Amino acid sequence: MAKKQSTYIVAWLCILAGIAIVAYYMAYRYIPTRTTKHNTTFVYYRDFGIDLPAGYSIHGIDVSRHQEKINWPAVQQMEAEGIQIKFAFIKATEGVTLVDKNFSTNWKGAKNAGIIRGAYHYFLASKDGDLQAKNFLKTVRLQAGDLPPVLDVEELNGVSPNVLRDRMQAWLQAIHDAYGVDPIIYSSADFYNKYLDGYFPANPVWVAHYFEKMQPRVHADWIFWQHSSEGHVRGISEKVDFNVFAGDSMAFRKLLLR
Repeated sequence: MAKKQSTYIVAWLCILAGIAIVAYYMAYRYIPTRTTKHNTTFVYYRDFGIDLPAGYSIHGIDVSRHQEKINWPAVQQMEAEGIQIKFAFIKATEGVTLVDKNFSTNWKGAKNAGIIRGAYHYFLASKDGDLQAKNFLKTVRLQAGDLPPVLDVEELNGVSPNVLRDRMQAWLQAIHDAYGVDPIIYSSADFYNKYLDGYFPANPVWVAHYFEKMQPRVHADWIFWQHSSEGHVRGISEKVDFNVFAGDSMAFRKLLLR
């Protein structure tokens, strides 16, 4: 009798565990967001080698030394079923001293090819925010027509969320003071929701969320969505990240530095 009761208990525990797992999945899958973006579908583009979200007119890439030497005129000239690369975010700096070895070449190359460019800094939360800002400022010379500077934040690097945000604030303020514009914050959907949601309301958001076929699930309005890291572009031998801008061409122009 005791053995039979034990079997019933185990069975009920398994059922309850299954219900809990399903409930957790449903809550995560359909987590509400404050974004105003519409749900979308994806369309496969053979030339780019990936699906692209439909309903967006402005597509771009982001690159670093990992893409090796880039033929920027070839990037600019590539067109697939009406889609062209309109902008490129280029890694400039990381931490306190590192400068991407291909930044200068990429920065000039994109400009000369007529691709709208933006520069980003990979943030190390374990390092002083002001010193990281100085690294970026001495490396990057923004001009009218460029995208706002970007702070790429992906890791805690062993510090608390409060320390991370304090050091981010120092970087953001220093860059704002230098360029007169609110920098964009880049992060993954998961990291943003955990540590940045509700902070830095003045800063536009660029979110990375792959394998999501509707829209990035973040608790914020976003202006750029990095939806794939597997794209192919003529003039670039390595795979490259693909992004879309959330607005139309007029909103995109308003975003650019003056």
